[in-house]
Amino acid sequence: MNRAIAYNPAEDAPLPAKRLIASAINVVAAALALLMVLVLLLWSNPAGAQSRIKDIVDFEGVRDNMLVGYGLVVGLNGTGDTLKSGHFTKQSLQAMLNRLGVKPTEAGLDSKNVAAVMVTAALPAFASTGSRQDVTVSALGDAKSLLGGTLLVTPLLGADGEVYAVAQGQVAVGGFTAGGAAETVTKGVPTSARIANGAIVERIVEFDIDGMESLKLSLRNPDFTTARRIAQALNAFLGTSAASATDPNTVKLDVPAGYQGQVVNLITDIEQLRIEPDQIARIIIDEQSGVIVMGENVRLSTVAVAQGNLTVRITETPQVSQPGPFTQTGATTTVNRTDVQVTEDGEKRLAVVQDGVSLQEFVNSLNALGIGPRDMIIILQAVKAAGALQAEIEVM
Repeated sequence: MNRAIAYNPAEDAPLPAKRLIASAINVVAAALALLMVLVLLLWSNPAGAQSRIKDIVDFEGVRDNMLVGYGLVVGLNGTGDTLKSGHFTKQSLQAMLNRLGVKPTEAGLDSKNVAAVMVTAALPAFASTGSRQDVTVSALGDAKSLLGGTLLVTPLLGADGEVYAVAQGQVAVGGFTAGGAAETVTKGVPTSARIANGAIVERIVEFDIDGMESLKLSLRNPDFTTARRIAQALNAFLGTSAASATDPNTVKLDVPAGYQGQVVNLITDIEQLRIEPDQIARIIIDEQSGVIVMGENVRLSTVAVAQGNLTVRITETPQVSQPGPFTQTGATTTVNRTDVQVTEDGEKRLAVVQDGVSLQEFVNSLNALGIGPRDMIIILQAVKAAGALQAEIEVM
């Protein structure tokens, strides 16, 4: 009875061939292992353009609350408000002394060591009673400097008129003013100061985040594509269709059953997800400083750009005209001599920008013309008016 005999080249081959085959198998296995490592590295290290959700959205309800108060800074070295002209400073000082049992006279209220100030602070979300916050102190009257002053007890009010914190303490000024009769040197802003941990929270803003049944994520840069990508990333992570983009600014997320009563855990998990934000083609121009910022999606149609400099120089040279010696008539007078020169830069050439060029190519083309920021602003606006610039121009 005949049997089929399987042929194994590795077994029938001589010993050197067996070693060669084994080495080849080891090389293939090592290559596969290296490929798996590269795949894992690419998976664990997302692209540089991707951002965490926590960096591009704000969660509804998790926000600061602005506080403001009016107070007095005392202990200044003659750099405070002028009480004779600062009526509100004088009234505030008199009212404070009356509350402390002091009855000052009109002649006694003549100090330059007091300044009326506005105190501002931000009450963070979920701040607890007794916690401390930084405050900013700004002069309200004609005080020259707040250096060396101390802020007296100042209630800080919210938008509802309730007191949420109380501020007091030594102010820290980042600037100073020094000078004499002929010259004055000022560094920074001496009429603005800060007090580190200068406010104590007295009232909290109630907010039950764990009891929420849905979350709203507000995009800091509204965009339809970005909102949809966030919703897709949330649904892929949660394995449900709980997230949806309601508009370019908002993504609504229904709290899944597994996170009911644990919304903090849900936020902690989803805010680490990464997506690639999208943005419209936009050019920001600040005409005052000449700053131009372009997005990477800026594209141009085929257009020719030329730029020339026209310089008009006017020189006034007064000359003295006087009569000759021993002349009985005539008088010495000044005669104006005006020289006008017009110069046009003829070295600039017409440059053609091809269709669909990238931002880098467009900037290189403009730089090749030797164009400065001021002229570049005019060129961008002209290209936009010609319909060859596929971008939105925003002038600050």
